[in-house]
Amino acid sequence: MHVPKKSLGQHWLHDSNILDEIVKTAKLSPTDHVLEVGPGTGSLTQKLLATGVILIAIEKDNQLAASLISRISRISRVQPWKQNLTVVNQDILEFDLNNLPPKYKVVANIPYYLTSNLIRQFSESKNPPASITLLVQKEVAQRLCAQPGQMSLLSVSAQAYYQVSLGLVVRAAKFTPPPKVDSQIVYMTRRLAPAFGEVNPRSFFRVVKSGFSARRKTLLNSLSGGLGMPKDRTMEILQTCQINPAARPQDLTLYQWKELSKVLEPPSS
Repeated sequence: MHVPKKSLGQHWLHDSNILDEIVKTAKLSPTDHVLEVGPGTGSLTQKLLATGVILIAIEKDNQLAASLISRISRISRVQPWKQNLTVVNQDILEFDLNNLPPKYKVVANIPYYLTSNLIRQFSESKNPPASITLLVQKEVAQRLCAQPGQMSLLSVSAQAYYQVSLGLVVRAAKFTPPPKVDSQIVYMTRRLAPAFGEVNPRSFFRVVKSGFSARRKTLLNSLSGGLGMPKDRTMEILQTCQINPAARPQDLTLYQWKELSKVLEPPSS
């Protein structure tokens, strides 16, 4: 048995019912190409292969990547499957998503430390996944799905590209070794068009990041400081967008961020 590496955030999940729920949430069909991040010991991998999908498994751990196919051979009752599985020994953050066919899907139980960077990579890719099903830290899952009043840079970033919904809560005791917190399934489906519309994404996120640069401050202060604008000009822009200057960044809707960006930055051509 491979000993989980703390440095890679490895926590094994072998509960068959929970693994089935992850696969069910992903809404897969046999024609799908699926990317699994961090297959580990292959428990989720075999469940995915059982659906008949074409699976690309990206594993950073050299030892686990080298032995994944032999482990699946021992535990899988579904034959044939080998022609449907490709194992890539690489860091997912260095993997070129353009090598995947369009409208692929992502299904993964990922290390907590990866979540924000991974979602950013998928969101901003020129070849983004059609859907993302992740088992992540419960607190992060709920941040991803947050509504105005509790929004964060992470929730705005994810929801700008994806519609996000919450799934099953998984208790820490279900993992080996148990993490310090519970986890939750998140299901994300790609929007037909980004929520920021015709605004250049760099411009949109420059404004959003400036707004969240001082979360405890009012938008008037955080935007003025973050964008280097005089307060009277910032006040004028907020009033033009019918946004209360005393509001906090977590209070804004995606639509309000878009409208603010349209005034602060010219739309892309």
